[in-house]
Amino acid sequence: MADAPSAPTAPRPRSGVASAEWLAGGSGGADRLAQLLPAALRGMAAGTAERGGPVPAGGPAAVAAALARAQSSGLPRHGVGAEQALEELSALLAAGSADPADPACAAHLHCPPLAVSVAADVVASALNPSMDSWDQAPVASEIEREFTTGIARLCYPDAARPDAVITSGGTESNLLGLLLARESAVTRPVCGANSHHSVARAAWLLGLPAPVVVPCADDRMVPSALAEALAPLGAQAVVVATAGTTNTGRIDPLPEIAEICRRTGARLHVDAAYGGLALCSESLRSRVAGLELADSVALDLHKFGWQPVAAGVFAARAEADLEALTVRAEYLNADDDTEAGLPDLLGRSLRTSRRPDAFRMAVTLRALGTSGIGALVERCCANASGVHAMVEDHPALRSWGAPELSTVVFRPTVADELPGTAGDDLVAQVRRTLLEDGTAVIGRGALPTGPDGEAQLWLKLTLLHPHTKPADYRALLDAVAAVAADLRASVTRESPIAS
Repeated sequence: MADAPSAPTAPRPRSGVASAEWLAGGSGGADRLAQLLPAALRGMAAGTAERGGPVPAGGPAAVAAALARAQSSGLPRHGVGAEQALEELSALLAAGSADPADPACAAHLHCPPLAVSVAADVVASALNPSMDSWDQAPVASEIEREFTTGIARLCYPDAARPDAVITSGGTESNLLGLLLARESAVTRPVCGANSHHSVARAAWLLGLPAPVVVPCADDRMVPSALAEALAPLGAQAVVVATAGTTNTGRIDPLPEIAEICRRTGARLHVDAAYGGLALCSESLRSRVAGLELADSVALDLHKFGWQPVAAGVFAARAEADLEALTVRAEYLNADDDTEAGLPDLLGRSLRTSRRPDAFRMAVTLRALGTSGIGALVERCCANASGVHAMVEDHPALRSWGAPELSTVVFRPTVADELPGTAGDDLVAQVRRTLLEDGTAVIGRGALPTGPDGEAQLWLKLTLLHPHTKPADYRALLDAVAAVAADLRASVTRESPIAS
C-alpha cells in the first residue's frame, strides 16, 4: 500500500517577496500572521501620526497626489514583498483616511470599531468561511445561528418563533423588508418624508410603485397623516417607519404607527439601523418601544455596535416570512443533503458568497454582553445631550432641537443674517472649509425649519465615539463659529462664497 501523503509543511519564516505567498490558514497560519501584522501596524501608526487629525488636509486633489507620489503604477510587474507592501500601503491608508476615532470626525453614522471586533475579524479573514454552504463554514454557521437567534429575541421577546439573518447593512435590510412584504402580496410602500433613501431604491429594484410619502413634523412621521394615506390602501400597504433618522436621529411614534397598521391591515417594517441597539440599554429602550410590534426590523451594528463595516441584521417576527428567501442550487443545498441534516445556508441571504460577519459581532457581544453595548449607547446619547447644551449656550450657534439619540443639529447664527439662499451657502462652505483644512468632518442636512416652512441647511454631529466627553467637542463648536464669522465678514466685503 502506498504511503499516505504527508501534510504540507509550513514555510520557514523569512522576509522578502516569498513572504507574500504565505497562507494565513493551516497549522502555521497564526505564526505567519504574527510575523506580518507588525508591519501593517507600524504602517498604520506612522500614517496616523502623519495625518495628525481627523481627515487629511487639502481635499481630493491632495489625497490623489499623495497616492500618485507613493505608487509608480497601480499594478506593478514585480512585487516588493509582503512586509514592505503592508507597511507602505497601511501608512498611506492611515494618512489618507477619515478617522472616526477622532472626536472631530463626526459627520456620519460611521463608528470607530472596537479593537476586539477588529481582532476577531483577522481570525475570520484568515480562516475564510464562506457562508453559502455548511461544508464551507461548519462552526461559523452555528455561531451565526446562535447570534441571529439572540438578536431576534432581543427585538421580539414575546414572539413565538422570531428569526434574523445577517445583511450588509440598512440598505439591504430595507430591501428585505419590502421584498418579504411583496411576497406576502403587499404592493404599495408607504414611508415618512424622513425615511432613508434606500426605501425608494428598494421599491424601484423590486418593481413596486414609488412609495407614498407621509408628512413629518419635527422629523417624525405624523400618525394622522399616515392613517389618511392608508385609508384607501389597507392591507395592500407596507409602512416603513424609522427609529433613528439619518439627519436628526428622531424616532417615529412606533406604538401609534403599529396600531394604525394593525387597524388597517398594513404590514410594518421599521428601519432601526441607527436606534435599534438602544434595546440593549435599560434606560434607553423605552425610546424604541413599539419595535416589537413590527413585522420586520433593520439593525446595524456598524453604528451603535462599534463593528467594522458591514454588520447589518434583519429580524422578522415570524420566521416563516424568511422562507421567501429559499432558493435551490444543487451544489450548495441539494435536497438529499438537507434531508440528511446539513443546514441550508443559501436561504439565509440574498447573497451567495459572504463573509462570516456574525463572528466578530458574536465575539463583541460575548466580550461586553448586551449591558456593555447598552452602556456605550448611553454614553454617546449623554454626550449628545451635553454637546447640545453647549450649543444652546454658545453665542454664535443655535440648536435645531434637543437630541433623541446621539445626533446634534445646529447652525451658525450669522447664516440667518443673510438673505435668500446665501445663509445656506455659508453653512455649506463652513463644512467644506473645515474638511479641506483637515480640521473636522461634520455632516449636513436640509430640514424644513425656515420662517415659511422651507428647508434650511443645518450642520450635524453624529456622536458615536463612546470614550469622549462633551468638553472634547468644545473646540469643534468654536471652530465652526470662527469659520462662519470669517465667511460672513467676506460677504460684507462682497467677496464671493463658493457654493
